[in-house]
Amino acid sequence: MLKSRGIDVLDLTVSNPTRVGLEYPHDFLRALASPDALEYDPAALGAPRAREAVSRDFARRSHSIPPEHIALTASTSEAYSLLFKLLCDPGDGVLVPQPSYPLFEHLTVLESVEARPYRLEYHGTWRIDIDHLRAQVHSRTKALLIVSPNNPTGSRLHRDDLVAVAELCASRDMLLIGDEVFSDFPLDFAPHAASVLSGRDALVCSLGGLSKSVGLPQVKVGWIGFAGPADRLDALLRAYEVIADTYLSVSTPAQTALPDLLDRGAAVRTQIQHRVTGNLRALRAAVARTPSVTVLTVEGGWSAVLQVPAYRSEEALVLELLMEDHVLVHPGFFFDFEREAFLIVSLLAEPTQFARGIARLLARASQGSAAS
Repeated sequence: MLKSRGIDVLDLTVSNPTRVGLEYPHDFLRALASPDALEYDPAALGAPRAREAVSRDFARRSHSIPPEHIALTASTSEAYSLLFKLLCDPGDGVLVPQPSYPLFEHLTVLESVEARPYRLEYHGTWRIDIDHLRAQVHSRTKALLIVSPNNPTGSRLHRDDLVAVAELCASRDMLLIGDEVFSDFPLDFAPHAASVLSGRDALVCSLGGLSKSVGLPQVKVGWIGFAGPADRLDALLRAYEVIADTYLSVSTPAQTALPDLLDRGAAVRTQIQHRVTGNLRALRAAVARTPSVTVLTVEGGWSAVLQVPAYRSEEALVLELLMEDHVLVHPGFFFDFEREAFLIVSLLAEPTQFARGIARLLARASQGSAAS
């Protein structure tokens, strides 16, 4: 509506790395045209050479996952779907974090699975409410989902929380699923951070993909790295392979190109890291001049959470920002924050637009605080 009236909106919700002014190598996708892609040789878990490349990428992040314990998918969303098919009958449940991105509600409904939320609490940093988590487990709970870094809170899994959740999963025969797509983008110092892959007492898997790690959502390649006790892991992989063989969803050109894309994507990943780090620094500098607004701790990812005065509802504030200030942000309730008032902004936005949008946001928050 605003664009039809010739009004430009400063979009501080943008999460598409291909539309924020990053510089991609002009021939970045050249490997998709490799003659090797003309031969179709399907493999349920993915082409061996592609899985070897993902294994090396795990090693880059200090995780030893052999290629035979890696499966390729078309996306992280598809990875969830396949894992739910593997683990759950209709009516079974999985544990999902709250707040978090509102994806699990849709994915679980499509698989006839119940999503049971467990709380993340903020006390200077975000932590899992372990008691609440345990209370949400029942006889039909099949998996625990951890998003680290979380979208939008930016929180990372703490080592002592990992110990607790891995013990819980091992004792209740639940799969520990770690969505670690933002793991390449640390922000605030977090010496306590851990990957689910360190929780080897339980069956665990780590999800990743090209969409975030090298800024290529359009190529549609994700992966799952599995780990855990050898006998249980082998049985899990055999069952998963049957499901994956039914779909064979990852294209041959994408698998053929994957080693090259992972190698050359480091330059794009560095740009994204500089972008989100710079925007977070600018955000904190601007907020320092606005005492009524606080930036919550951001340990990683592409988003930041601002706590603003609750002088009106989040919905009213977001609409006011859009219609009067031409700035688009997300309200906290979009991510199931339990109380108001929070706004979520993307740190991926082009820096000049980001600075302009934040200035307008803070001016609006200051007006409302003074008026209250």
